[in-house]
Amino acid sequence: MSGSTTSASTPLYFGMRADRIAISVLFLINGFLVGSWAPKIPVLMARLDISESIMGLLILFFGLGSITVMPVFGTLAARNGSAPILKFAALALIPLLLLISLAPELVSTSVAVFVFGGIIGGMDVVMNTNAVAVEKRMGRAIMSSCHGFWSLGGLLGATLGGILLGTIGELGHALAVTAIAALVIVPVLPLVARDDPTAGAKAAEKLRFPKSPLPYLVGIMALFSMIPEGAILDWSAVYLQTDHGASIELAALGFAAFSATMAVMRFAGDIIRQRLGAVTTMRICGGLALLGMVIGARAGSAEIAILGFAIAGIGISNMVPIAFSAAGNLPGVPAGIGLSIVTVTGYSGILFAPSIIGFIAERTGFSPVLLGTAFLLVVALGLSGLARHADFSVE
Repeated sequence: MSGSTTSASTPLYFGMRADRIAISVLFLINGFLVGSWAPKIPVLMARLDISESIMGLLILFFGLGSITVMPVFGTLAARNGSAPILKFAALALIPLLLLISLAPELVSTSVAVFVFGGIIGGMDVVMNTNAVAVEKRMGRAIMSSCHGFWSLGGLLGATLGGILLGTIGELGHALAVTAIAALVIVPVLPLVARDDPTAGAKAAEKLRFPKSPLPYLVGIMALFSMIPEGAILDWSAVYLQTDHGASIELAALGFAAFSATMAVMRFAGDIIRQRLGAVTTMRICGGLALLGMVIGARAGSAEIAILGFAIAGIGISNMVPIAFSAAGNLPGVPAGIGLSIVTVTGYSGILFAPSIIGFIAERTGFSPVLLGTAFLLVVALGLSGLARHADFSVE
């Protein structure tokens, strides 16, 4: 690649900022590896000869790893800047799917899955922190499209994973994914934006949880935006089959429609946010998400429910990226600390809420529960004024 420089001495490659390319690629590869993990699950169950309940515990280990490491990496990023921690996480992530595939029995597999979830989650915090730094340097929003690259990576990982697992087996798939990850990650690491920590963060003997309520309130906004996403991810197909008698093929379209509209709108979200402002964008998105979830929950047919989930995807798409941008720009709160609080709080909605939803739905049916998750978005809308912290000026 031939490079030039911007006025701020930021290299350009093919007319694009190097730091913008780097963070987009790292979001893409993080999503790619998560997407590559999903189709491995049935293969892993067969190799280890384990039941669905044991596999559920392994998936829980993945979530617990994420929740454990997120605040650690956030604190390290606040003290040292996100760049060195992001580079470490990206390199550490490369061999982990291969290690899971090589683990010979349940205990070693559990440890490998815990570490994989931890590095995925920790990298999530620091790459969002780094994206906030790039936003500040560019003076415009990029967070939504970064999350769009993550969604695209997940789609590519899941699609390629299904093909490779079916043709060259578990180990061949793991070797291929590891090689792809290495070939993509290593070249972009020198391009990652440096974001030096503040003098206060450097001088602090111990970085504590902030006393300001702002990161916790933004975390609630992210949580109540992500619980409906987790509900559609895990339960839309079951809901469409049990409540609407949909075929397996039709039921699968519930999450597919949601994912498609979400991915498209994430790539459009930065332009929308730049023109309308973060608060207005958040409120429009929240209103669409609420409308879509209500339609999905109260639909008289599977087709209308799928339409509702597609509308929900349009709305939810940019709510979390805006919350993350706000978390990285809260006054008096180091970006790494703010983002670790918000990511842990928000992702718990996807990691843990679906099991609670399933427990309640077994007793009430899915329609009332989906309607309940819809009205969590009312709380997110009530907190939408906090999105003003996602609006910024050039540093």
